[in-house]
Amino acid sequence: VSPESTLPAAFSDLLPHFLVEPEDEFIVKNKPVMLTCRSTPATQIYFKCNGEWVHQDDHLIERTVDPATALPIMQVTIEITRQQVEKIFGLDEYWCQCVAWSTTGTQKSQKAYIRIAYLRKNFEEEPQGKEVALDEEVLLRCHPPEGVPQAEVEWQRNEDVVNPASDPNFFITTDHNLVIKKARLADTGNYTCVAKNIVARRKSTSATVLVYVNGGWSTWTTWSSCSAVCGRGWQKRSRSCTNPTPLNGGTSCEGQNVQKSACVATCPVDGGWSEWSKWSACGADCSMWRSRECTQPSPGTGGKDCQGLDLQSLNCTSEQCPQSETVSGAEDVALYVGMVAVALCLTLLLIVVVLVYRRKKEGLDADVADSSILTTGFQPMGIKPSKPENSHLLTIQPDLTTTTTSYQGTLRSRHDATGKFSMTNGPLLDPLPNGSHTLHNGKLNSDPAEFVSRLSTQSYFKTLPRDVANTSYGTFNFLGGRLTIPNAGISLLIPPEAIPRGKIYEIYLTVQRKEDLRLPLAGCQTLLSPVVSCGPPGVVLSRPVILSMDHCSDACLDNWAVRLKKQNYEGAWEDVLLMGEELVSEPYYCQLEAETCRLFSEQLGTLALVGESLHMGAAKRLRLVLFSDAYCSTLEYNIRVYCMDDTQDVFKEVMQMERQLGGRLIDEPHVLLFKDSYHNLRLSIHDMPQAHWRSKLLAGYQEIPFYHIWNGSQRYLHCTFTLERLSLSTCELTCQLCVWQVEGEGQSFGLDFNIAKDTRAVDSEFLLMDTNATALAGPSAFQIPYLIRQKICSSLDAPCPNGADWRMLAQRLKLERHMSFFASKASPTSVILDLWEAQHFHSGNINQLATVMADIGKQEAMIFLVSDGEC
Repeated sequence: VSPESTLPAAFSDLLPHFLVEPEDEFIVKNKPVMLTCRSTPATQIYFKCNGEWVHQDDHLIERTVDPATALPIMQVTIEITRQQVEKIFGLDEYWCQCVAWSTTGTQKSQKAYIRIAYLRKNFEEEPQGKEVALDEEVLLRCHPPEGVPQAEVEWQRNEDVVNPASDPNFFITTDHNLVIKKARLADTGNYTCVAKNIVARRKSTSATVLVYVNGGWSTWTTWSSCSAVCGRGWQKRSRSCTNPTPLNGGTSCEGQNVQKSACVATCPVDGGWSEWSKWSACGADCSMWRSRECTQPSPGTGGKDCQGLDLQSLNCTSEQCPQSETVSGAEDVALYVGMVAVALCLTLLLIVVVLVYRRKKEGLDADVADSSILTTGFQPMGIKPSKPENSHLLTIQPDLTTTTTSYQGTLRSRHDATGKFSMTNGPLLDPLPNGSHTLHNGKLNSDPAEFVSRLSTQSYFKTLPRDVANTSYGTFNFLGGRLTIPNAGISLLIPPEAIPRGKIYEIYLTVQRKEDLRLPLAGCQTLLSPVVSCGPPGVVLSRPVILSMDHCSDACLDNWAVRLKKQNYEGAWEDVLLMGEELVSEPYYCQLEAETCRLFSEQLGTLALVGESLHMGAAKRLRLVLFSDAYCSTLEYNIRVYCMDDTQDVFKEVMQMERQLGGRLIDEPHVLLFKDSYHNLRLSIHDMPQAHWRSKLLAGYQEIPFYHIWNGSQRYLHCTFTLERLSLSTCELTCQLCVWQVEGEGQSFGLDFNIAKDTRAVDSEFLLMDTNATALAGPSAFQIPYLIRQKICSSLDAPCPNGADWRMLAQRLKLERHMSFFASKASPTSVILDLWEAQHFHSGNINQLATVMADIGKQEAMIFLVSDGEC
C-alpha cells in the first residue's frame, strides 16, 4: 500500500492524532469482531495486523468534518474472523493496530489483541464436604476451569449467592477459596463454586458442610436437702447435657448426670428435766427449797427448752425453824468434810495411774525411737510470759548435735516375727540389705544409686525413672519427716503420727520425665504440673501427708476445671479429685496457691494436675529463657529461645541440658500468659545492626503451633535463630527479640552483650542451688518442736464459745476457705500446722506464728516447761 496525502494545505503542518483507538476483543464462538480507528486531521489510515498490512478493500472508510474545528476526520473499520485468528494460533497472539499518515509524519495506535474466548468444563479443584464443630474455621477450596478471559468465581449456599460484604463471617481469598471464619449452625448447607466468563457458566459439584455441636454439661444444681429428717440419709444433685445440647451428630456428654452423697441430718433434741434435788434444810427465814436442771437431755440443734420451774420453795412450820437451824449446820459441816476427803483420794489415785502408764509406754516404744529425740535441747524453764512479746519461746529447738539415734535390725514392727516388712494394703519394698539404717542428726545416710537400683527390681516400680538426681528417699517412723527434690519445687511432708507407732517405712519421692510417662489428654486439657511419684503406694497412713509441687495455671478456678489424676496399678489414669468440688470424705484434698499446689493425700502413688479450660480466658504461664553459644569462633552465632511450662522442675531440666551443651544464659527469664485462644506462638528478631549482622532466617518470624504447647507431650519447646556476623572482629550484638501469641500478649528481650565474653554461665543466680538435705527425719524436719505442737493442738482443738480456737488460727493464717476440710479431721489444729510447715519450711518465721497465737489469746500454749527428771 502506498498512501497518498490528501490533506488540505491549511492543515499540512499538523500531525495526526487518534480520537478512537482499537481495543482488545474476544471472539465468542464464530461471531467476528469489528475493530475501529478514528483520526484527525483527515489522513490516510490503514490497519496492520501481526505486522502485515490489511488489504484496502477490507477497510470500511468514513470521512467527516469536525464542526468545531473544521478539521477533517477519517474513521476506518475492519472485521476479524475466527479463521484469521486460528491461522496463527500457537505461533503468537493475534494483534492489530492503526497507522495514520500526514505530510508532517506518521502515528501508530495502540495494539489491540484478539483472542478466541473459551471456558473449560472441568474444575481443576472442586470443594469437598466437611463436618466441623461449632465456631471452628472452615476452608472450602475451588480452582476454576481454565478460560479466556479468566473466569470470575462466586460461591453459592443452597443456590443463594454468598456475599462477604453483607456477611463478614465469610471471606473469599484471592485464589477463590471460601473461608467461614467461625462455623455457625446456620452455615450448614450445600456449597457450590460457580465460574463464569463471556463464553459460559460452570458449576462445581456441591460440597455439604455440616456444623455439629458437641454436648456440654450444665452447672450442677445445688445439693438437695437430706432425705432423712433425722439420722443418715442421702442427698443428690443433677446436671443436664444442655450447655450446649448436642446437634447434628455431635457427641453427647460423658459422665454422670446425677450425683448422690451420704448425709447425716442432725436430730433436734428437746430438753428434759432432771430429778428434783432433796429439800434443803429449813433456813432462818423459815423456808426450804429444791432445784432441778434441764440436762436430761440438754436441748440441742433447735430442740425445745424445758417448760416449767427449775426452783421450788416451801415454808417450814414454826416449830421446825430453830431445830432446823441447828441440825442444818451440823449436817452441812459433815457433808463438806466428806466431799473434801473423797476428792483428795481420787486425786492421789489418778496421779499413781498416770505415772504407771507413762513408765509402761516408755518401755514399749524404746526400740522404735529414743525419747531423747523429743526432749533433748529443752532446758528447764520457770519463766511465765506476761506479754505477747514473749513469742520467742516458740523458737526453742532440740539440740540434735548432742544425740545420735540409730535404728538397728531389720525394718519391721517389733511384734512381727516373720522377718519381713509386711503390709496388707499393697506392695512394698524389700527390707534394706544388712538389716540396718542409721539416722544421724535428723538426716538419712544411704547410697541413692543403691536405692534406685533396688527400687527398679520391684515389679510395680519398673516404670519409675532411674534419675538419681531427681529422686529422694528416706526411712521414717511415727515422728515423721520431709523429702525434697532439690531445685524442682517438689517436696513431701510426712507429719508426726502419719506413720502408725511401731512402723518404719522406707518412702521415696521422684519426678517423672516426658520420655518416661505420657498422660492421655483430650480436648482442651493440658498438663499443669510435673508428674510426681511417691510411695510405696500400699503404705498405711494414719493421717494425710502433704505433697507440694509447682503448677503453671493462672490460678483462677473460674477459668479452669482442674482435676487430680492418679495412675492405678494397671497403668491407667483415673480422676480422683475435681478442684472446687472436693468432698471431705475423699482421701485427697488440694489447696491451689498462686504458683504451688499443696495436696493432702492419705494414699501414695503417681499423681499429676490436669486442667481443662472452660473458656478462652484460661491461660498457662510459660517461662521464656534465652541461651546462646558460650564460645563462638565462626561467623555463625545461634540464639536458642525456650518456651516451657513455668515450673521449677522443667527449668531445672533445661538448665542441666544447656550445661551439657556448653550454653550460656543471655537474659533473665520472662513469664508469658499463653491463652487457650487457638493462636500460635510467634518469635521474631529485630533491630540488628545491618552493617555487622544479618539473620539467616528466610521468613520474618518463626512459629510454634498452639497444640504443640497446649497439649503436646513435650513440656518445653525451643526455636533457634541463626545469625551471621560479617566479620570475625565483630563481637558486640544488639537486637530486639520478641515472643508473642497471635492476637494476644507478648514479651520482648532487649539484647546487648559481647559474644566473646562468657559473662553469665548456665549455673547463674537464676538456678538457685538448694543445699538443704533431701531427706530429714524427726524433729529436724519441722520448725515447731514436737511437744510445743502438742500443746498448741490441745489448746485450740476444743471449741471455744468466743471462737478463740482452731477456727481463728485458720482465719489469721488466711486458710478459712478450707474450714470444712479442717473440721472433718480429729485434730483440726494439727492439719493447719502441717500446712503451715509445708508452706514455710525455708522461709517461715516462727515468731510470727507465736504472735498469732498471742493474738488469739492462747500464749500459754507456747510455753513448755521440762522438769529435771524429764530432761
